[in-house]
Amino acid sequence: MKKDTFRVVTRGADGEIRIRDYDSQEDLLKRHTQIGIDDCSTDLELRGLPVFRGLIGPMPEGKNVIRYESPEIFETLTKEWSVSPPTRRARTRTQASRSS
Repeated sequence: MKKDTFRVVTRGADGEIRIRDYDSQEDLLKRHTQIGIDDCSTDLELRGLPVFRGLIGPMPEGKNVIRYESPEIFETLTKEWSVSPPTRRARTRTQASRSS
């Protein structure tokens, strides 16, 4: 599935996280200043996408979202992610069937 939603995550003046989705790259280009293109992403679908002044990205989010974040949001979310304990998955145990 092609990535077709552009998401920008910033923090508002009130401190709340603001998320704005754009349906096309052109809509995003109207609101942000492009300073280059991504040419080194390990996600090949992101290569060639714009890099914007004041935003970190592009980065993948799910199957069809391309995400950009303000530096402050990137730092905050990275710190939260790095200190959160890993989730442990319960092992599924199966019983071996006995033959008579």
